[in-house]
Amino acid sequence: MELLNSTVAEFTESLASKAPVPGGGGASALVGAVGIALGDMVGEFTVGKKRYADVEEEMKALMEKAQDLRVKLLACIEKDAAAFEPLSRAYAIPKDAPEREKVMEECLRAAAAPPFEILGLCGEAIDLLQAFAEKGSVIVLSDAACGAAFCRSAMQGAAVNILINTKSMRDRDYAGALDAKTEELLAQYLPLAEEIYNKVTERIG
Repeated sequence: MELLNSTVAEFTESLASKAPVPGGGGASALVGAVGIALGDMVGEFTVGKKRYADVEEEMKALMEKAQDLRVKLLACIEKDAAAFEPLSRAYAIPKDAPEREKVMEECLRAAAAPPFEILGLCGEAIDLLQAFAEKGSVIVLSDAACGAAFCRSAMQGAAVNILINTKSMRDRDYAGALDAKTEELLAQYLPLAEEIYNKVTERIG
């Protein structure tokens, strides 16, 4: 099944099944795409309103970036599935097979790549959502907060999918470097997403 062309019902049914894909990585990409789509919606409700004329051009630029991120995150659903399937087959290689270690290492690196891309894209999305929340229409501020919460969760989901792969890598230098980059992004963006959410809830509370 081509995941991007599946219905919501079909996607979640596959997610709930024994099928190796989609899994947590693809789900994280989808959640991130939904999160930044909510930011884009804030822009739609802001552009064209006299009250927000002074930020209209900035909103348009933010919306263009948001649309690009949404498309990239959706593409990561397929990327994650394509990268994980070879790894799921590699686990079935007999442990005493001479090629197993090399194949496993290659597949683990490949499987970690889409979640790391998702992680970075969701970080960029959180940066945009901060601007949407600060300058967008007050009538949809709650949607900006939802977007930040979704992107925060998507980052956490992507991170754990990176870490499960790096844990099994033989090349500990490569694994350690990827883990460090992952933790750096989490340290930068998880607090920011929480700050966006909290500021919005304070404003509407």
